[in-house]
This record gives sequence, C-alpha cells and structure tokens, in this order.
Amino acid sequence: MVAMTIQDWWAGPDRPLTVDDLEELCDLMPDDDRRLELDDGMLIVSPAPVPIHGFVLTRLTQILVAACPDHLVVLQGPGVTISRYQYRIPDLTIGPVACLESKSLEEPPQLVVEVASKRTRLYDRNRKKDVYEGFGIPAYWIVEPDRDHPRLIVFELRDGKYEQVAEVSGDEQFRAERPFAVTIRPSALVRTGPLN
Repeated sequence: MVAMTIQDWWAGPDRPLTVDDLEELCDLMPDDDRRLELDDGMLIVSPAPVPIHGFVLTRLTQILVAACPDHLVVLQGPGVTISRYQYRIPDLTIGPVACLESKSLEEPPQLVVEVASKRTRLYDRNRKKDVYEGFGIPAYWIVEPDRDHPRLIVFELRDGKYEQVAEVSGDEQFRAERPFAVTIRPSALVRTGPLN
C-alpha cells in the first residue's frame, strides 16, 4: 500500500481547486481545528478560533435556537457548496431541517453569520459578503465580539443586492424578522453568566 502525501496530491498552482479536490485534501490532513475553504479555486486555511469567538458563537446559537421555528435548524459551522470552486464554512447557519441529512448545504441557507476578528473583519465585510450575496443567501450577519464594544451588522438581500439594514452595538437591540422573529443585543453575546 502506498500512502499519498499532500505534495503527491497537489497538481500544481496552474489550476484552481474544486470542491472534490478539497474533500480529497481533507482526507489527507490530520483532524485539527483548521478550517479549509475555497475562494474561486484558491485554498483558504483559517487557524482555530480564539476563545471569545467560540463563546460568542455559543451564546448566539442559544438565543437563536430558543426562537427557531420547527421547520428550520441552527447549525454551527456547516459547509456551504456555492459552486465547484467556491466552498465556505460560515460560523453559523440557519437552514431547513433537511440540511441535517446533507454533507454540505448546496442551496442558499436562510441566514449565515460570521463572528469577525481583527484579522477577518475586512474579508467578512467585503469578499464573503459578495460571495454570500451572489449565492442568494437572504440574510448575512457579522458579529464583532469586542468585549468593550460588541457590534452586530445586518445585511438583507433586496433586489439581488445586500443592503445594510441594521448596525447595533452594546445594549442596543436588533429585532430580526428574517429568517424568524428574534431580538439580539450585542452586549448579551459577550457577557458571562445567564443570557437573561
């Protein structure tokens, strides 16, 4: 039996990677917390998130699950196959219950959320927003988890383009209607203790 290495697998920089290539690559790599995505055939490797990222994601998930109707599910980190060359792993996704049976989502989910860091803030507000918009995802939220000044920025699809519909920080509230009614207060996402 001959073991294949990543160097053996890599076909060279002259062709873009596909979602199928990414699946093969994941089989070759050790299981760790790195996130592998594709951006127009280019491999994007993100390191494991810092603790505040996971903390905020957990609190937001709890709030959304409590308000989520039965026909939708709240998922942390599912893959979204946007095209043969575009594969993303949003921090949080809301989609139909049927996506529980899928390896990755191939239809636009109702909402995607990214918890931004200083390193990803511009990328999340520009490139990722463009990709999600082009795929037709109805709502896109960006959470900036600064403990002193937490912020939520909300985009919704209007006539095929994202429009910023809200930007709240601290104790300000955002009352979402899409994909379902829920109220989010950024300060609750970074505060320790009970959510109430």
